[in-house]
Amino acid sequence: MTKKPMYRQIADVLREKVQRGELKPGDALPTESALQEEFSVSRVTVRQALKQLTQEAIIESIQGSGSYVKEERVNYDIYQLTSFYEKLADRNVETHSDVQVFEAISADETLADKLQLAAGEKVWHVKRVRFIKQKPVTLEETWMPLALFPDLTWEVMENSKYHFIEQVKKMVIDRSEQEILPIMPSAEMVSLLGLDANRPILEKISRGYLSDGRVFEYSRNAFKSDDYKFTLVAKRRG
Repeated sequence: MTKKPMYRQIADVLREKVQRGELKPGDALPTESALQEEFSVSRVTVRQALKQLTQEAIIESIQGSGSYVKEERVNYDIYQLTSFYEKLADRNVETHSDVQVFEAISADETLADKLQLAAGEKVWHVKRVRFIKQKPVTLEETWMPLALFPDLTWEVMENSKYHFIEQVKKMVIDRSEQEILPIMPSAEMVSLLGLDANRPILEKISRGYLSDGRVFEYSRNAFKSDDYKFTLVAKRRG
């Protein structure tokens, strides 16, 4: 009987540790050097084992940090209007936002129509990458009327936009009208989110409304489909 290649034996050992609960979702795997020493193999062999487990969606690699047991995908309940931070509140994980663009621009006719403004009115244009731990999972591009939020800051957008609107501005958010589409990622998305350029992803296009009917944002969000699942409850009419 042919003996399994060493990289597969290492993958089997690590997989069994995950299945037994010795390694839990979010736990860091031993470093490549530690695995080399433990199994008396080369770095190439260790990397083959880790690659196999990555392909099986058992672990994931975070650049500059290491390999981790893959966590359950974030459940994006379409019927619950919650912020990025609120969706992860029960996870007790570190999150942050890296603001790439923060600028005031003049709305062209298309953008003005989305925000129910007159063409030429000033709007905030913000682009930010959302992280779970040190892993980029979402690229969000948002446009917001400057007249509604003249005091919006870079620091606000590094944290929770909804907290600012509701707790600081004391505005009441009513609803978000959303559309979810499969798209091919742009070069920017590939670079910022570490995506496969040849694999489709999901994009959510949304308009947010205040209780008085005003549009407070128009957003486009690109999601890593490996990290998100979209759910809804559909009821049949009687």
